[in-house]
Amino acid sequence: MLCRIGTVVAVTLADSAAADFQRARDRAGVEVRSVADPTDLTSTRRIFDTVWPGEGTQVQQNLLTALIHAGGYCAIAEIDGEPVGAALAVVGRHLDDGWQVHLHSHMAAVLDGFRNRHIGTALKLHQRMWAVERGIDAISWTFDPLVRRNAILNICKLGVDVKGYEIDFYGQMPDAINIGDPTDRVFAWWHLSSAKVADAVAGRVLPLDAAMLTQAGRDIHVVEIPADIVELRGVDPVAARRWRLSLREHLTTALADGYCVIGVDRTGNYVLERERA
Repeated sequence: MLCRIGTVVAVTLADSAAADFQRARDRAGVEVRSVADPTDLTSTRRIFDTVWPGEGTQVQQNLLTALIHAGGYCAIAEIDGEPVGAALAVVGRHLDDGWQVHLHSHMAAVLDGFRNRHIGTALKLHQRMWAVERGIDAISWTFDPLVRRNAILNICKLGVDVKGYEIDFYGQMPDAINIGDPTDRVFAWWHLSSAKVADAVAGRVLPLDAAMLTQAGRDIHVVEIPADIVELRGVDPVAARRWRLSLREHLTTALADGYCVIGVDRTGNYVLERERA
């Protein structure tokens, strides 16, 4: 909707979110749509079970049906009619000057052969558009802080705020990706109407360079993460475990000391800053 104020036409957040999604969809070459019928449900579950293989299924069809029926979000991404990605989210509440509604994004997946083609970004921007259309102005989700590509996507391309560090948040998970590894997670908070999100979606949030990191008067702390923890888990699980425990110690200590994640550097490591009193 366009709101005309005098001779100025103001673009609403819903218009902006829709336009951002359309650009992301076209860039990725996918169609993204909300899940509705049983065929979509089967395809969605197949994507989740393929990305996180293991015994049983990631989400039972009756539970998926109930979540959608109760007002939750579920979408599927397709290329030429072939499902290649999916996302699932539930409506929740958080305490912030009273109880506020947010969307909690539980699962988002892209099949292996279609990664690094911006499909994940298109799914997230469809989710943002869906939330804005329903009057929801925040989306949260967890992500593994050791996965560099997720950190870059969330912080630079989406403009999330990184909050908290939860040790072994989900407990032991039996899928092939997470089995045997503590499920440490940080929370992404996506404040959909913020200038930070608008800048990130427009490509104006870039990795931080060395000159910025060495500015006088700034209390900057860089926390390293491995280039590809998923690959490392497969070839050297002992080294992957060391990375897990090291990152846990550094991030939990820094966050407890008043540092906040402000971005990533050009390598993909976390950059944190503590405001001076």
